[in-house]
Amino acid sequence: MDPTSPSPRRSFSFSSLRIKRRHNSQDEAGFAGRRGQRPFSSARESSRKGSVPGEDSSPQRLQEKTGEQPKGNLILDDAGKHSGLSSGEDDGRPGALKRFSAMWASLRRGKRDVPEADPSNLPGPADPDSTARQPRYASGQYFFEYLVVVSLKKTSDGSSYEPQITYQFPKRDGMARYQREEEEKTLKAITLFCFPEGINWAPLTEYHSETFSFVLTEIDGSRRNGYCRRLLPGGRGARPPEAFCIISSLACFGLFSKIFDEVEKRRQISMAMIYPFMQKLREATFPAPGHTVEIKSFIPESGTEIISLTRPLDSWLEHVDFGTLFSCLTDQEVLLVFAAAVLERRIVFIADDLGTLSQVIHAVAALLYPFTWQHTFISIVPEILIDVVMAPTPYLLGVQKHLLDLVTDQGDLLVVDLSEDKKKTFIVSIGDEDSILPPKLQAEILEALRNKQEAPTVEELNRVVSEAFLQFFVKTVGHYSSYVKHRHAGEQGQFEKRRFYKAIDSRTTRHFVKRFIQTQMFDLFIQEVEQQQPGPQQGVFHRKIVEHQERRKREKKH
Repeated sequence: MDPTSPSPRRSFSFSSLRIKRRHNSQDEAGFAGRRGQRPFSSARESSRKGSVPGEDSSPQRLQEKTGEQPKGNLILDDAGKHSGLSSGEDDGRPGALKRFSAMWASLRRGKRDVPEADPSNLPGPADPDSTARQPRYASGQYFFEYLVVVSLKKTSDGSSYEPQITYQFPKRDGMARYQREEEEKTLKAITLFCFPEGINWAPLTEYHSETFSFVLTEIDGSRRNGYCRRLLPGGRGARPPEAFCIISSLACFGLFSKIFDEVEKRRQISMAMIYPFMQKLREATFPAPGHTVEIKSFIPESGTEIISLTRPLDSWLEHVDFGTLFSCLTDQEVLLVFAAAVLERRIVFIADDLGTLSQVIHAVAALLYPFTWQHTFISIVPEILIDVVMAPTPYLLGVQKHLLDLVTDQGDLLVVDLSEDKKKTFIVSIGDEDSILPPKLQAEILEALRNKQEAPTVEELNRVVSEAFLQFFVKTVGHYSSYVKHRHAGEQGQFEKRRFYKAIDSRTTRHFVKRFIQTQMFDLFIQEVEQQQPGPQQGVFHRKIVEHQERRKREKKH
């Protein structure tokens, strides 16, 4: 597609509901009123509380949304309509959403052109021709959309630093004015997520590089992943770190971490060595699951190197490394976090390390497969946007530990400390997390997780962990397809909710399922099923359901 052609404007929001209106639906009370789009909102919350009249109808929009989740149906709402946030507080201060909106609006007012790299100071490959600039990444052929370098530059008064994009490859030439304006807003968001700590930086002589990620969700539902590697640039004396950020429509954290290893190696030689490598990568075809692509790259004194990049076979887990999650939390603690997430509660993760925050929050979201977290999801909350913790509706947030005091004054949420020097894991909790899941199924998950000790690779660990939690959903709601009825050929199906949970024999399991089917993630999952025509279904979840049903039949025969 020509970059000058009209395209949907990009716009970001801190809510992430995809609400599809169900026609001819026989909804019960628990599902009533859940089809409007609401910022910071859970449809479940709005059905109980209703919207607050008079709420500001035009908040500015920015969204970091869930990382890779299998086949997620994620689209941003028309932020501001029917907000569930109060428009004011008792002390006369503006409500959380209004204060946040005003703050973000002030950030976006100042437009700043991305500096062109001076070829004499920051050489790179020749600018690709117009054909090469076409966004082939949209069809999955490009590894990435673009690479940016974010540097910390002193403010005009010299009192602090602010992140600025100092290089972008390739440059996005030939854009229409509104496309360029939207692109600038996106780039501004990128600088915030690359340096979420704010302006309080000082020059350093030592800095251990760190890798983390974030996700920007566009209003049409498409997602762009930001992969960041922060490191100390070459030179003498104290200097601030810089960030290399790759923006890609592809979610594969492990693969991009390896790419950053190559970027960092070349950065230590010369900035000029990075861009030929990135150009080769941009020209390469993204491999299919389980396949490898080889990139040839020349390095002085080493000659031509061949870098092999392999995608995991289980592509729906390629953005996840459960190892970080289980190194920070015990199996039982992970189970409590999962219980809170499955009921779409507010959860905040606390850590100093940005990589830990992004890895853990993506791992928790992946535990919900085949369901998708549908609410606010920010793996690393920039300090300037910390007011998002005041939202009264579901979220998964990653917050750096120096901001802990701004989080713990909130009630009715789960605050999880991931740091090594923690005094206790759950700083704030509701207290019922250990009673949400059926006891028998809790024990089965913990038993299955014991096998992870024998997992020699990241891929095997991911398989063991995902299998344990996938079996939980198979045993609780795996019979869903029997209760989606199609009255006439070609018509949309209808989910018989009451018959569905009444069919469950176990009282504790039935109690859990009655709560779970009120969540946004289950509702949207069922809507997708209702729109499908009867017949064999595909996918890992369905295959596990069939295996479970066949196993039960064999057990009954014996």
